[in-house]
Amino acid sequence: MIASAHSPGLSSTALIDPRALMSIRNLELRARVVVEGFWKGLHRSPYHGFSVEFTEYRQYTPGDDPRYLDWRVYARSDRYFIKKFEDETNLRCHLLVDQSRSMGYGSTGYTKSQYAATLAATLAYFLHLQGDAVGLLTFDEQVREYLPARHRMGHLRQLMHALEKPAGGRATNLTTPIERITGLVRKRGLVAYVSDFLAPIEQLEPSLLALTACGHEVTVFQVLDPAELTLNLEKAAMFEDVESERTIYIDPVLARKEYVPRIEAHCAAVRAMCEKLGISYHRLATDQPLDLALFEFVQGRMRRGRLSRPAARSHA
Repeated sequence: MIASAHSPGLSSTALIDPRALMSIRNLELRARVVVEGFWKGLHRSPYHGFSVEFTEYRQYTPGDDPRYLDWRVYARSDRYFIKKFEDETNLRCHLLVDQSRSMGYGSTGYTKSQYAATLAATLAYFLHLQGDAVGLLTFDEQVREYLPARHRMGHLRQLMHALEKPAGGRATNLTTPIERITGLVRKRGLVAYVSDFLAPIEQLEPSLLALTACGHEVTVFQVLDPAELTLNLEKAAMFEDVESERTIYIDPVLARKEYVPRIEAHCAAVRAMCEKLGISYHRLATDQPLDLALFEFVQGRMRRGRLSRPAARSHA
């Protein structure tokens, strides 16, 4: 199990080992395991019950109609919550998931693409349980598949099937999926963008700015393999760029001194761009438990909701 010092809201005993998680072949089952572990971890922590407050529930106050008490939430959290009406709470979320060939790298026994797909499936499963509609757009150098936001079981299974497709595109175009979503989704909602962002980001800021200007709440997940962050490779060898197919000889011991500051600077540039635009940013190494990622996602949405929550959410 892996704990995180900066995420005290979950019990470390509840965190799911990513290697064990990835051994589960069915993607929907993986997502269910993460979400159930997330709820159990919250129940053991001083933050238990907080996650439901940000979507479709509010805490019970004297005078509320007891018919709308949600007893399942009470069983999980030992606190009384009133379920709000659907027309004022339903959220529409679109997941933008990078399936370019660079996402096919993995030094942990599984790839960044598999980890990113599991992250997206977890978010979709969690939001579906909350009664929210979830859509999906996969991409590499172009848009590969688009599923509009829906809330029904058949749609969720279709979304899981699309996420299980292997990475394959030769290149990554980070602006194309944003431009497509900006054009397709007219009413504001949530956009979760999952990629390694190992591509030029100069044109990304204007596209993200256009998306946020439409009123969308945006969350960015930068998914990287631990070896990409540290270049902790055992010996010198010929390496091939999976997108350009260019080969280069690298001695990790000699290259590490220059490489590590450059990858950190690139990640810092992505983070700074997000902070400038008011976008939530999360960097995830693929050896980190996904229940921590879900916790940070929910915590970030709560924080943003308290600062600037719209009076009502509307359908796209």
